[in-house]
Amino acid sequence: MVQEVSEDDKPEAAVEKRRLSPAAERALAEAAARRAERERVQRDQPEELQGRGGLDPVRYGDWEVKGIASDF
Repeated sequence: MVQEVSEDDKPEAAVEKRRLSPAAERALAEAAARRAERERVQRDQPEELQGRGGLDPVRYGDWEVKGIASDF
């Protein structure tokens, strides 16, 4: 038995109707700015040749391999 879902029953429609507080809107804007900055920095870095692949192991200021971080 297939039940049809109207536009009003979809989760996206519920989110659009709900109004966020000013603090929540600021937090979302700040998070978007941080993501944009992180993407810009990654895009501006030179391409690594014959590297280990994946994310930069020093992205947090520590050397990280397989989830283990070492300060240096």
